[in-house]
Amino acid sequence: MEALEGIRVVELSIAVQGPAAGGYLSDMGADVIKVEPPMGDANRWYRGNNNDLPWESVGTQFIGASHGKRSVCVDIHTEIGLELVDQLVDSADVFLSNYREPALERIGMGYERLSARNPGLVYATANGFGPDGPARENRMSDQYSQARSGISGVTGTPGDPQLIPGAIIADTGGAMALAMGILTALVARQRDGLGQKVQTSSYGAMIWMQAWEINHTSATGHLPTRDGAFHPIVSALSGIYEASDGVAFCLGIREDETWREICEYGGNPDLADDPRWNQREGRDPFRDQEAMDRVADVRPFVAEMMKTRTSDEWQDFFDIHPDGAMAQRVLNYEEVLDDEQALVNGYIVDKDIPHVGRRRVAGIPTRLSRTPGTAKNMFSELGEHTAELMQELGYDETAIAEVESHKAPPF
Repeated sequence: MEALEGIRVVELSIAVQGPAAGGYLSDMGADVIKVEPPMGDANRWYRGNNNDLPWESVGTQFIGASHGKRSVCVDIHTEIGLELVDQLVDSADVFLSNYREPALERIGMGYERLSARNPGLVYATANGFGPDGPARENRMSDQYSQARSGISGVTGTPGDPQLIPGAIIADTGGAMALAMGILTALVARQRDGLGQKVQTSSYGAMIWMQAWEINHTSATGHLPTRDGAFHPIVSALSGIYEASDGVAFCLGIREDETWREICEYGGNPDLADDPRWNQREGRDPFRDQEAMDRVADVRPFVAEMMKTRTSDEWQDFFDIHPDGAMAQRVLNYEEVLDDEQALVNGYIVDKDIPHVGRRRVAGIPTRLSRTPGTAKNMFSELGEHTAELMQELGYDETAIAEVESHKAPPF
């Protein structure tokens, strides 16, 4: 048995922030019903660049966010469409959406109306910038939330323009916060049987994910600045360094003896005796402000030493010094897909993707010992389960045909 078996979720959402939350709940056993408009969630068809997938397949964002769900295709602006969604919500534990709340109100899916019909309903919404304030109704996509949250301001090289991190961490972070809020509300419902409204945003999630850096700015009065391959408020040798073949390592050197051996192996044995860095406190300062002020000066020397050997040579060296140095080769996505550590933990799994074939994709980040989830393989065709769910709710064939007549995929 999976942890969320018996929980029904009605999802009215698009893109990533809402659907990825629903995808996680599905992986944990919930029956997630994805309600799609006549043309479907746009992410079914969004391709991105360098994409030669067949047009009849789902898009790659959809693969990660909308697996394991039953799809109902309905025009909610019609009388029978609204009635159908009402019936689904009446049978649900959770209503999940990342539509803006004024839009939900206009189509009859506002909190007051749905909670009056189903008092035990957990009504969960996520938007770009939060439920209150002047930006509460602003449109958003991932990079705009990144920009407003501050992370772009500390990403990049000093003197160069700020950068957008190379993954949709704001959308996905918002999805994690939404799923976390839903699960918290379900636990609370166990006490009194009542649902409640859950609200979050990608902006709020990004601030929460940067709690240390933001709190540091507030408490110290010092604004972190971009530091390229190094963390903006970590005064240490640790950071990203390239080997001679261009492959990079995230490297930190703990033990003094390992520091001496790295200096010897990297062609700068005299550096090992420099009193500024020949002890760990100099390379990884904890309380010594003078050491913190000068530790950046050792980084160019480490960069030069790393350039004297290939990545394979350095990997061999680090393999025999597992305690003396923290070293992790920087992987690209192709390497992540083949990483034994990701595969054995189920972070990367194999799935059959319709019209594409069997591929490795992202799995589940959380493992439960007694009621584990499974990375769901199903990718529903648009409206695949409309008739099935309408039959469960007692609709006749005429009503089913009327609802299905509105389906209009964009090709």
